[in-house]
Amino acid sequence: MEYISIIVGLLLIIFGLWGVLTQKNILKIIIGFSLFDTGLHVVMVSISYVKGRTAPILDDTVSIADAAKKIVDPIPQALVLTAIVIGLGVTALMLAYAMKMYKQKGTLDISGYKELNG
Repeated sequence: MEYISIIVGLLLIIFGLWGVLTQKNILKIIIGFSLFDTGLHVVMVSISYVKGRTAPILDDTVSIADAAKKIVDPIPQALVLTAIVIGLGVTALMLAYAMKMYKQKGTLDISGYKELNG
């Protein structure tokens, strides 16, 4: 039961990679990238999960003396939060480029961009 989130994350990574590598539409490629990014976040959070421990908040239930034994490491959570913000910025930039490319060429199909073929 504990491995469901890792499996879901790996499936999102696989579907995202498939979308990035096989699709011809730029928007579908961007969606594939977002799926891949989300899958990485889910896997990172799942790997950092420790059964029986609590969030890294010191209050009445967790004393300073018991903190090392009862709380999880907050670093992976902070890394994932930072990665979510960076992923959002990269996705917004890709969408802006896609809009610009559509205005120039009138299509989102990458086969229509002959400059990319060399």
